[in-house]
Amino acid sequence: MSHKDVTFLLVEDDEVDIMHLQRSFKKLDIANPMLVANDGVEALEILRGENGHTPLGHPYIILLDLNMPRMSGLEFLHEVRSDPALRRSVIFVLTTSNDDQDKIKAFDNHVAGYILKSEAGISFPEALEMLDCYLRVVELPAA
Repeated sequence: MSHKDVTFLLVEDDEVDIMHLQRSFKKLDIANPMLVANDGVEALEILRGENGHTPLGHPYIILLDLNMPRMSGLEFLHEVRSDPALRRSVIFVLTTSNDDQDKIKAFDNHVAGYILKSEAGISFPEALEMLDCYLRVVELPAA
């Protein structure tokens, strides 16, 4: 299995942030497929294959915003970690929240990393390059 076989699921409700991330992936030549869910409810539907969605196959990495309507990122994390079929999902938080409590709650739910969107200058491209490197180095389970 190649690192290019990994699909990204971006869970984000801000269209500008979605476009910025897609442009950044393209600029860095990260050509992995990317699906977008506008909130945690839609992301769960994609992961589980509900409500007309085809279930997202392994391997995948979730990029998760915390501040969203219907289901916040922290609620989504709790739901994923409570579901035996999803609990091993690799999740990176990608958010504007620099609140220590949000960081603690995210890491309590076993996120792989916590990336601040506000660091969109020099460190944001470096964070995306780190994700690309992560794909090349880490072995993800096929199921």
